[in-house]
Amino acid sequence: MLSNKLLYPSFHRTIPNDKNQVAAMIQILVRFNWTWIALLASDNDYGLDGMKSLYKQATDYGICVAYQGVIPTLRPDTVQTMRNIVQNILKTKVNTIVVFSSKTKLSKFMPYVLEQNVTDKVWIGSEDWVTSSLISGIPGIQTIGTVIGVSIKFADIPGFVEFERKVFEASLQHSDPDEVSDVSMSQGDECLQSTDLYSLARLDFPLEKYDITSSHNVYQAVYAVAHALHFALGCDSGQCQRRKVHPWEIVFWLKQVNFTLENTSVYFDMNGDPPTGYDLTSWVWKGTSRSLRDIGTFNPDPITLTIDADKIEWHNADYSKQIPPSICSPPCPRGHKKLLTGQHRCCFDCQACPADTFLNISDPTVCQQCLPEEWSPEKSEQCLSRTVLLLDWDNPLSIALLFFLASCVLMTSSSAIILLLNLNTPVAKSAGGRTCLLMLAALTAAAMSSLCHFGRPSPLACILKQPLFIFSFTVCLACITVRSLQVVCIFKFASKLPPAYDKWTKNHGPEFTIFIVSGTLLLLSVVRVAINPPKPSQDLDFYFDSIVLECSNTLSPGAGLELAYVALLSVLCFSFSYMGKDLPANYNEAKCVTFSLMVYMISWMTFFTVYFISRGPFTMAAYVFATLFSVLAFLGGYFLPKIYIIVLKPEMNTTAHFQNCIQMYTMSK
Repeated sequence: MLSNKLLYPSFHRTIPNDKNQVAAMIQILVRFNWTWIALLASDNDYGLDGMKSLYKQATDYGICVAYQGVIPTLRPDTVQTMRNIVQNILKTKVNTIVVFSSKTKLSKFMPYVLEQNVTDKVWIGSEDWVTSSLISGIPGIQTIGTVIGVSIKFADIPGFVEFERKVFEASLQHSDPDEVSDVSMSQGDECLQSTDLYSLARLDFPLEKYDITSSHNVYQAVYAVAHALHFALGCDSGQCQRRKVHPWEIVFWLKQVNFTLENTSVYFDMNGDPPTGYDLTSWVWKGTSRSLRDIGTFNPDPITLTIDADKIEWHNADYSKQIPPSICSPPCPRGHKKLLTGQHRCCFDCQACPADTFLNISDPTVCQQCLPEEWSPEKSEQCLSRTVLLLDWDNPLSIALLFFLASCVLMTSSSAIILLLNLNTPVAKSAGGRTCLLMLAALTAAAMSSLCHFGRPSPLACILKQPLFIFSFTVCLACITVRSLQVVCIFKFASKLPPAYDKWTKNHGPEFTIFIVSGTLLLLSVVRVAINPPKPSQDLDFYFDSIVLECSNTLSPGAGLELAYVALLSVLCFSFSYMGKDLPANYNEAKCVTFSLMVYMISWMTFFTVYFISRGPFTMAAYVFATLFSVLAFLGGYFLPKIYIIVLKPEMNTTAHFQNCIQMYTMSK
């Protein structure tokens, strides 16, 4: 309050502001992690203002004040109040008690602390009582525990102790006060003549460290005013002016003074406060004799606490060098949030943070959710980036698949070239003629569709990969189905329905049938993609620690309809092929088509099994394997026997050989 220049514009001090003392106490609590404390204050401005400031700052530093008590003036009607304060302290089970009190009021309270056998506590004391023999001289006070406090930085006036001793000795030898004046360092000192040193000396006050420091503060104040007067009178010019000096002039120049006195800098900040901090002190007992030990320092600007805990003799020998705790609840393990169990945030239970959450240090009571692209195990304090699962181009498995793809494309292309060069031969005609080239082109396109599964999904790849494969295989199946139907009709139904079959073949019925069957599926695919186009997406649910990069709508109703259409076409293909199982060997495709369809179905059944239980590069590779094996199944089952005859058995690729086979079949019927 006295630092408020609006209320007290002319006030200056040489003792630190009590707000610095409060800051020092807070830093001691923080340094030793004492978060569960009791706070006592004397019933006067010194204690109440200090307690109010302490409480406010304590909450800002996460320190919980379990109990606040005001020490009243001792009267018969306040005895029970003092006893209640002690009982309340014991109920809170705090181990650290901060006392901001004047020594006179505290000296009347401490006997009630000893009365209820309060021991093994840590007491944090303010400068007014922590160095006072009035408190340390109370019988039995050494049992209360460890006392740590702040004290004014020690500074003495050279020769002052010797001066006081001589005054005291002279007072014992002379009864006339005037005879005592010869102990002064210089005769005729007006200050000594105006002070009754004799009467003071006869009282025999003990000159403690506290008194020496307090005297030095007065010493500084006198010199500060002297320097201000020096400036006001212009003494720096060589001769002081002799004139009346107004108080406001002294106040003005007090703000400007800056000098050194016995290695101590003396100046005032804008609030009239000195720059000095505090010494930190601790009680040391040898039996019933107390001494003070400096254990550190505190500076207010900037706030700096230096303390040597090894110099503190803790009250409990069992602690050795271990600092006695003063907490309501032990700290939670890593990754555990605090569940508050009362009004104080220092009292809590601990609960482990579940997976996919983390404990943010800034808010230890809430387990925060990780971002969608992150994950965390249980009891985590940070989130980890999820592993991105995709089939990279440079993955060894991808390289192997690309070689496999290149081999498939090479085989389909080679087969197409061989059939093109032998298109007018009986084997090529029996296989479907020009339709074979369409089938091989479709198989090549189906194999190339697997390129859409490598690397990060792109919008174009998501749109093309499923429709391109299904459409290509539909074209291939439609060609085989129509070709099988033609063979069956020629050998089994042509005599029963000659007009219908002839009309169908002469009007390009096979070509139109293939076009309609393939076009229907293409129309389904286009409508599905137009209504709900597949897009690159992230599956964050299948794995808790990984992101699966894939395309959306992989198993949509439209995709299911397309698969059902292809499945129906496969059944028709197998049925027509099976109906021709007793036809001549050159026209009997039942075994080849059955084998091709079996490999095709097993490949995709295997893929879907893997897809439903796993995701990631291996599953994407399984998709590519299924695609390429399906291509090889039809290439190997349907075309390789024809290529074998064309290349290695040319004698079987003659019209005579085919006519002979047909005659043998006719004779057997």
